[in-house]
Amino acid sequence: MDERATQVEVLEAGSGDNGAEVVLREAGEADLDTAAELFRGYLEFYEVEVEDPQRPRAFLAERLAGGDSFILLAEVPGAGTVGFAQVYPMFSSLAMKPAWLLGDLYVAPAGRRTGAGRALLREVLRRAREAGVSGVQLETAYDNLVAQGLYEAEGFVREEFHVYFHDLSETGAETGAAAGA
Repeated sequence: MDERATQVEVLEAGSGDNGAEVVLREAGEADLDTAAELFRGYLEFYEVEVEDPQRPRAFLAERLAGGDSFILLAEVPGAGTVGFAQVYPMFSSLAMKPAWLLGDLYVAPAGRRTGAGRALLREVLRRAREAGVSGVQLETAYDNLVAQGLYEAEGFVREEFHVYFHDLSETGAETGAAAGA
């Protein structure tokens, strides 16, 4: 068993936006149910329909078991575990160095305005600097102005590249075929 899965390490404790203490820890196998509940909230926020209610937990378990990502959890006393961030290591061909993709950052409604999102973001950046990666990339919805404000306040810069995505799922293939007809 991965030693990381059995350890609970407090990564950061600080005051949030409303004076609440935010405690961060890296998620392990014992945290999968909690992380999956937050992940379901994240998927709902982005209006992703999940047919199998166990799939979010299984997805996270697969990522942790395969070492594909690491997950941070944010806890606020009195509110519980209110947020998570999932980071995927990758490479930047242009920098010819490792880079990270902050694939997911979510704070449940009960944890908003506590500083949990900012604490998670800062911990990701701290770890990235420590690991010597070239940078951290993320995406968010065009209309998610609150998140955009946070990212820009923490030093993220909107790039001028156009992002393209080719959906290879069955739904995407059907949509693409219908659009071309």
